[in-house]
Amino acid sequence: MINELKTFIAVVEYKNFTKAAEAINLSQPSVSLHIKHLEEYFNIILIQRSVKQKTISITQAGNLLYERSKQIIKLLEDTKSELMAYTNTVQGKLHIGASFTIGEYFLPAFLGQFAKKYPDLELEVTIENTHNICKKVKNFEVDLALIEGSVPSSDFIKEPFYKDKMALAVPYNHYLVNREFSIEELQNQTWISREEGSGTRDYLNLFLSSNNINPKNIIVFGSNYSVKEAVKNNLGITFISSFVTKNSLTHKEISILNTNQEYTRHFSYILQEGNIPSKGTLVFIDMLKSYAKTMDTYNS
Repeated sequence: MINELKTFIAVVEYKNFTKAAEAINLSQPSVSLHIKHLEEYFNIILIQRSVKQKTISITQAGNLLYERSKQIIKLLEDTKSELMAYTNTVQGKLHIGASFTIGEYFLPAFLGQFAKKYPDLELEVTIENTHNICKKVKNFEVDLALIEGSVPSSDFIKEPFYKDKMALAVPYNHYLVNREFSIEELQNQTWISREEGSGTRDYLNLFLSSNNINPKNIIVFGSNYSVKEAVKNNLGITFISSFVTKNSLTHKEISILNTNQEYTRHFSYILQEGNIPSKGTLVFIDMLKSYAKTMDTYNS
């Protein structure tokens, strides 16, 4: 049954029997037989076939089985990893998703410590914006994800682990640096922003709307580094994580305006609701929380 489920997953994802067969190293007749066995076992049509057009479509029942199959396969793989590591050694593979700010500025230093403590745990990291990373958690493409944005669904377990300070960044010699801070001075400015779907964009939008700021223009970039470089080169101003601005402040490339209040947001980890975390996931979360507390103490 396990092999049949793996075959079914491949057929759904490739939308083609021949391509699925090639991907999982089976003959096309074997793939067809696996699908037939599943349809006989569940007594329902999973895939509609069009002989004339040589196309297939997945039925509603097929889509349900596809989601359940991924959960079953992942649970079996996690169980296998844990049984192989039944001693105190943590082995197997841990696939981590991270949004850009966390993945580029927070995670590398932490992973250096984590990998040293758990050298037998194979790590894989995927970095995309918050929206895309949440989709990967939902589709069981990553074991857990670290995000700074809002979660678009109630399908996740979400827990904050670190409070991130946001900074209002301007070019180094910007005229606002020497003025008393005023929201009115931020009107009619050009703002540098990340794309829609990123946690950083969410918080910029929140900052602008809560202060009734009307941007003259918004220039969008696809990475935090590009946003920082745009500000450095006088394209505009931005509202971004203090992690991103730290080195540029040291090298006098940008300046940070002292606002009348502190703006913060939470870094959080998310898990698929109802999924049983692997041993590797649990030790990762435990060490992540400890590391974040150390960071809080250091930055306070």
